[in-house]
Amino acid sequence: MDNAEQNGLHPNMQPYLTVGLDETQLDVLGERVGKESLTVLERVKAQCWCSGPRLKSLLLGFFPVLSWLPQYSIKENAIGDLVSGISVGVIHLPQGMANAMLVGVPPVFGLYTSLYPLIIYFIFGTSQHLSMGTFALLAIMLGSVTANVELLSNGSEESKIDVEAAKINMAVQITFLCGLIQLLLYLLQGGGVCRWLSDAVIRGYTTAAALHVIILQLPLMTGIAAQRYTGLLASVWTLKDVLLGVTTAVPGALSVSGVSMVILIGGKMLNERFKNKIPIAIPWELILIVLGTILSVQMDLSGQHRVQVVGHIPSGLSPPVLPSLSQVRELFIPALCAALVGFSFLSAMGSVFARKHSSHVDPSQDLLALGLCNTIGAMFQCFAVSCSFSRSMVQDSIGVKSQMAGLVSALVILTILLKIGHLFEQLPKAVLAVIITVNLQGMLAQFKDVCVLWKADRLDLLVWTASLLSTLVFNLDLGLAVAIVFSLLILIYRTQHSSSVVLGHIPGTDCYRDVGLYSQAQKVPGVTILSCSSPIYFANSDVVFTEIRQAVSRGQKENPAGVHRAGLSSCPSSSSDQMWTDSHCLVLDLSLVNFMDSTAMKALCKVIEELEVHGVSVFLATCPENVSSQLQTQGCIPDVLPGSRLFPSVHHAVQRCLSMMAKPLEEINSDESQC
Repeated sequence: MDNAEQNGLHPNMQPYLTVGLDETQLDVLGERVGKESLTVLERVKAQCWCSGPRLKSLLLGFFPVLSWLPQYSIKENAIGDLVSGISVGVIHLPQGMANAMLVGVPPVFGLYTSLYPLIIYFIFGTSQHLSMGTFALLAIMLGSVTANVELLSNGSEESKIDVEAAKINMAVQITFLCGLIQLLLYLLQGGGVCRWLSDAVIRGYTTAAALHVIILQLPLMTGIAAQRYTGLLASVWTLKDVLLGVTTAVPGALSVSGVSMVILIGGKMLNERFKNKIPIAIPWELILIVLGTILSVQMDLSGQHRVQVVGHIPSGLSPPVLPSLSQVRELFIPALCAALVGFSFLSAMGSVFARKHSSHVDPSQDLLALGLCNTIGAMFQCFAVSCSFSRSMVQDSIGVKSQMAGLVSALVILTILLKIGHLFEQLPKAVLAVIITVNLQGMLAQFKDVCVLWKADRLDLLVWTASLLSTLVFNLDLGLAVAIVFSLLILIYRTQHSSSVVLGHIPGTDCYRDVGLYSQAQKVPGVTILSCSSPIYFANSDVVFTEIRQAVSRGQKENPAGVHRAGLSSCPSSSSDQMWTDSHCLVLDLSLVNFMDSTAMKALCKVIEELEVHGVSVFLATCPENVSSQLQTQGCIPDVLPGSRLFPSVHHAVQRCLSMMAKPLEEINSDESQC
């Protein structure tokens, strides 16, 4: 059995492992097909070209409901969708009312927000597991903006009514702007913009948001009068008011809060303890709301014990009204933050459920659906929405089959709005505050990230901490912007301080590894092999190319070839008619360099010219297609570096270097195996 068969390769392919096959030869061997460049007019025609099948595909893509509803199986899916839809619809009631309080608007607007987006996502959404509607984090962000209106109140009844109307108007404007931003991102195919929100930024931000919300619930749970603050350290000043006013706490509110917290925490512990024995989780939030309302009526908590209650809940639906955009300039930044956070969470949750159930989710289409939920919802006085983690998990655990469950939930909310909404007018606000606080325990558990990140990545821990502190100091909208900017600065820091490593050959293989990490990695005599570990651009090009110069200088002194030769290479080469007289070779592994800007390319050309003057031949290995195209466009190839100096692998480049020397290394031979 010959060597080719021993290496498991076709005999015709085996020789290419032992010669310096460059990119030019590989193009011929692989019969590379050139890219066809289209003119602008041809591209426009291709985009605007229309046919029956393409029109049908566009309609089914724009209205996903048309693709799955005709194939809906009542026998297989109806029970799961009906049970999960009703269960989640019931959960919408306490969460919608509680999140409306976070926004600073009457609870009925939380029910509106739980209704219309469900119908819109049923038509335009692609995930059957996500539950659209109120989202605590977005409610917190909107509430931090509407709190500014409350500062203008002078305490009179007329002033309170005006402040309430102003809050509703502001929340609706933010929601409408948020939807327009999301629709604009959809048109610009900007669904990937949320990738700039790293996991460390989001988790630090949500942890701070949870602390912010809990502090805001303390006045409702204790009955202590506390002023709403805005600007720097708003949460700290609110907490100070609560601590200083602890002697004025209302006993009735404290009692309601204490009992409610015991019931809710105990109920959730029972759900967790017996989750494998009960088919669905017991809706303790709903039970607590019903009990709280009954006891409030029976004991007259608002009259005799000074406990704040929800108040009037109008029945019926409000007619659609186009929102006013009189405060666009002031509200654009909060709307932009809400748009990014809302879609980021929706996209992340959709991906989680898609991987779990091996289903398909289209992030771009979901961005369109979310934008329509906010723009159309704002016309019906809804506030900004996204998917809810808790409702989505409940819906998934029950066994949801399709988006039909969302329509069932919408019918449940509609029934509450039209028939039984007024029954909850005596519900104590302390009960809703407890529901909000207890359900934030998952976000508070993210403090465990500190220990994990300390061990895994301390720069990410720095980003997490900066996100937490900036949100607490600058409030939710500006704090998120500061956290994103800081995260990008850390990213620049990482790339700016990237380093190149010297590679050595692992005997018996065609692999090359860091000589500082692998004791068996041996430097190839006369050849310096460097691997660049990150993109090269204006911020780090000086550092990278200085390291390259220094590495080559050390290599010439510490790792000389020992023999120099002037003659022809024995291996086939497109440049075989050239005479090689170089004393040293440099092989740059660019496999991790996914882009180079114009500054870096000019610097690379300059380094190549300098090294060539000093008798060092430069070879590029595993150069990405886009980088090699840029080098050709800039004229670096072939004016400074011949095309025959580009190789598909480090091994092929080293073989070319060895072919220029009088005596190739014995350990690099045709019997080497692939990694």
